[in-house]
Amino acid sequence: MLDESLLDTPEALAAADHRGLLRGAAEAGARVRTAVRHAAEAGIPELKPDGRPRAVLIAGPGTASTGVADLLGTLAGAGCPVVRIHPTGVAPAAGALRWELPGWAGPVDLLLIATPDGTEPGLSLLADQAYRRGCTVAAVAPTRTPLTEAVDGAHGLFVPMAAPIAPYEQQADQPRTAAAPGVLWALLTPLLALLDRTGLITAPAEALEKIADRLDRVAERCGPAIATYSNPAKTLAAELAESLPVIWTEGTSAGPAGRRFAAALAELAGRPALTAQLPEALAAHSVLLSGTLAAGADPDDFFRDRVEEQAALHARVVLLRDRPSGGLSAAPAARDLAYSHDTPISELEPEEGGELETLAELIATTDFAAVYLALVSGA
Repeated sequence: MLDESLLDTPEALAAADHRGLLRGAAEAGARVRTAVRHAAEAGIPELKPDGRPRAVLIAGPGTASTGVADLLGTLAGAGCPVVRIHPTGVAPAAGALRWELPGWAGPVDLLLIATPDGTEPGLSLLADQAYRRGCTVAAVAPTRTPLTEAVDGAHGLFVPMAAPIAPYEQQADQPRTAAAPGVLWALLTPLLALLDRTGLITAPAEALEKIADRLDRVAERCGPAIATYSNPAKTLAAELAESLPVIWTEGTSAGPAGRRFAAALAELAGRPALTAQLPEALAAHSVLLSGTLAAGADPDDFFRDRVEEQAALHARVVLLRDRPSGGLSAAPAARDLAYSHDTPISELEPEEGGELETLAELIATTDFAAVYLALVSGA
């Protein structure tokens, strides 16, 4: 059971935050600025590519790398295929993972490596394989790691990953959390700057600064000192306490934000979630909302004693949107479907701004919500 009283007790939240998740969420904007500086020091703003790559390949472990690939693929759109190279291996440990270039990869392709670790032998081997195939290689990872030398040996571009502003002491039995807030932005930001130079996406320095500013505003609005009634992240965490999140997204950029939220709920809070994009979500989840997961589904005796029973899990729709309310939208149909099955809805829509800003707000708000849910549920 979730102890909602913890949400409005900053000291208790801090005591429960053994993984430094709240600090990571709060400093996301600062890590974007640090990453921009590292990208500039690596010479990205001065790059003059000969043209666009035929394809962008992305490799790296865990949730953060998956999020980077998802976001870059969404932002690039039809301009260039963005393909994530999925790792293989007998375990998720750094030494066990392996990556292989697809057979068609060659001199006109770009390999991006994004990892918060940098000790994976498989990524070093991948960089060498890419060099032998003639691929251009760029990587973002912690400095002074084996991957640094491998990328240098492949005559590639290496950008040091922006480290946490205030690192915490990680216990030996605590695994490295790839979904932790801040990690995504530390890996993604230099790659946004790089792909801006290739012309695949539009992410000039001013746009990256606006991302940092938007992340700072979300941190102010969703911080632990802000009461639940005026804190959208705490409110969402409380609403999802005893629910199965059914995440529906509307708009191109909201898609990766919803998938990121589902991944963060699983990795940080240990909570399952479903996600789909509107309008297809209405058909995909219609039967689910009319079944035993519907809020009104309880065929047993209403008056029986439930004190000793575990609360039933019911669906709650989380609607993430990145488009104005006045535009063509499937949101009204989504609300009608949910309410017709007595299913409650939580809605998040960012303030106006550029595509990168609104995307950053959705990701940051849902990151905070996943963190709060993890802390108050003892995950």
